[in-house]
Amino acid sequence: MTRAVIAYGANLGDREATVASATRAVAETEGVELVAVSPVYESAAVRLDGVDPDAPRYLNGVILVDTDLEPHALLDLLQRIEAEHGRTRETRWGDRTLDLDLIDVRGIRLADDRLELPHPRTWERAFVLQPWLDVEPDAVLDGRGAIADLRAAAADEVIRR
Repeated sequence: MTRAVIAYGANLGDREATVASATRAVAETEGVELVAVSPVYESAAVRLDGVDPDAPRYLNGVILVDTDLEPHALLDLLQRIEAEHGRTRETRWGDRTLDLDLIDVRGIRLADDRLELPHPRTWERAFVLQPWLDVEPDAVLDGRGAIADLRAAAADEVIRR
């Protein structure tokens, strides 16, 4: 089995219930073993042109799993769970009921029209780095360095709930 890091975010609807339900759905999938769930954080919405202080705030966190699913199959699972929780994709980086991002799958680097690993913006996002650091303090992001160092350099604010 391979360790995978999944980040979640939700800023519409009953965020807490959605995140809990999505985490259960991931954990109950054949070929996936739940390893850890981070504390929940709250962060401002980030748009293509920067932070939107008027948008609903996000709940964010990280789920660590061990899986025998290949990355595209894991991505398919995450997108199915998003759809089951009302996720739509009208606006890039828009508000959403649920966002599940495949952040890292140890030992795998890939980039195609559906998936890039590791996730290309992980290294600069405190709302991913902080919860990842909480559950895997010695983690390293391939090509970028230690998660602890990246978190120290990330400027955006997250609030532990």
